[in-house]
Amino acid sequence: MGVTKLVKRCDWATSSPAMQRYHDEEWGRPEHDRRKLFELLCLETYQAGLSWQTVLNKRTAFTQDFYDFDLQRVAAMTTTDVERLLQDARIIRNRRKLEATINNAQVILNWPEGNFETWLWHFVGDQPIRHHFTQTSEMPGTTDLAQHISREMKKRGLKFVGPTTVYSFLQAAGLINDHLMDCDWAPENQTKKG
Repeated sequence: MGVTKLVKRCDWATSSPAMQRYHDEEWGRPEHDRRKLFELLCLETYQAGLSWQTVLNKRTAFTQDFYDFDLQRVAAMTTTDVERLLQDARIIRNRRKLEATINNAQVILNWPEGNFETWLWHFVGDQPIRHHFTQTSEMPGTTDLAQHISREMKKRGLKFVGPTTVYSFLQAAGLINDHLMDCDWAPENQTKKG
């Protein structure tokens, strides 16, 4: 019988199977798809003031209510849709965040500088920024870069994109790789695997 290798994850990702899947399959992976970036940005805006586990628990409902985060369809939503969503107990029912989701879809669709994903990635270039933290408590709530991107996003009309939300979004979308040094998903450890 073979020996089972213990999987080492970032400590924040061990609380539930959903957190483990999110960590293993999404978090910190470079994302360039506009729809997926929009989804991650939306989820981070809903997370503000709540736990990430809460957002993951409601992700399926958000995906259904926002048409799989199809930018065209979300941008076309109206105040009637907002009122309907405020009655859906499966999601986080915050009027300002719901309205921001629709607004942000409209802004991203009409991005003034080509497209949102290219604009976003120009801040880091070809390679994600790699921090070398050994424990979650070392991660900052935000950084100068996140503050700068937050200001630029707000100038272009995006809402609910404060520096803390933006930093979490950059981590989620893989522009910043904050997998802990002993995590199996850290780039250094991925390289060792072969």
